[in-house]
Amino acid sequence: MWRDRIKSLTAKAKFFAPANAGAVALAEEALGVRLPADLAAVLKESNGVSGEYGLGLLWPIERIKEDNQRFRSLPDFKDLYMPFDSLLFFGDAGNGDQFAFTVLQGEVRRGDIFVWDHETDSRTWVAPSLGTFYDWWLTGKLKI
Repeated sequence: MWRDRIKSLTAKAKFFAPANAGAVALAEEALGVRLPADLAAVLKESNGVSGEYGLGLLWPIERIKEDNQRFRSLPDFKDLYMPFDSLLFFGDAGNGDQFAFTVLQGEVRRGDIFVWDHETDSRTWVAPSLGTFYDWWLTGKLKI
């Protein structure tokens, strides 16, 4: 389903083998948050999706885990940015900005997607769901 949807939006997407269920469970445990159903479904079809020029449309589960852990724990980031515990990063815009779901009390409660601006530390709503995010991002309706 997700592969077909993304393929219908861009011919430049590169897909990978499905994510290992054990790796997904380990990432959820390490981050203390269950992945949203749509995000888990995409990962079950492809452990990461890259776009034109290697753009991180969806990071592999290992990167999702490692980048979120790093952003939440780097001492320098605590002096530069608001806390990252309320975000679950899953992809990037190719310019340093990253896309995320919001986390509240250890749970992704809504499907909304936000972009974190690495220069201003702003967190801006960009789409009401992962599917709409891909529709808008890959057709150019969403510009970052």
